[in-house]
Amino acid sequence: MLMALLLDLANILGGLLLAVPLLTRLPSVGDGFGRFAAKIAPWGWIVGIVALVAGGYYLIVHVFSGPHVFHFEIVGIAVGVLLLWDRLTGRKPLGTGERGGVAGAQLLLAIFGIIAILVGIQGLFTSD
Repeated sequence: MLMALLLDLANILGGLLLAVPLLTRLPSVGDGFGRFAAKIAPWGWIVGIVALVAGGYYLIVHVFSGPHVFHFEIVGIAVGVLLLWDRLTGRKPLGTGERGGVAGAQLLLAIFGIIAILVGIQGLFTSD
């Protein structure tokens, strides 16, 4: 139960961190969200580790004894890898460009971040 909650919260927070480029463009909440994201961005690697561990745990459990693999753990593992990309590869993070707009890989990551937020919220309301 605690691992499921950690996975859902990691999906939500990780999705928020990935969706920053799109969410800061919203007219009413963009500035406040940008400040909030700037405060939690240094801790994104912890969210990534939690997402990887919780997603990996449930992937192993559901492969060997569960009914089937669920999308919650796949999204959690992907969020963890994306948040830890610069630490895993030593290169700059995916989707960071010099352009002012949101395009290309940055747009794909932001859309995946919104999907991760929705998956995390869905996970909070479904039974284990």
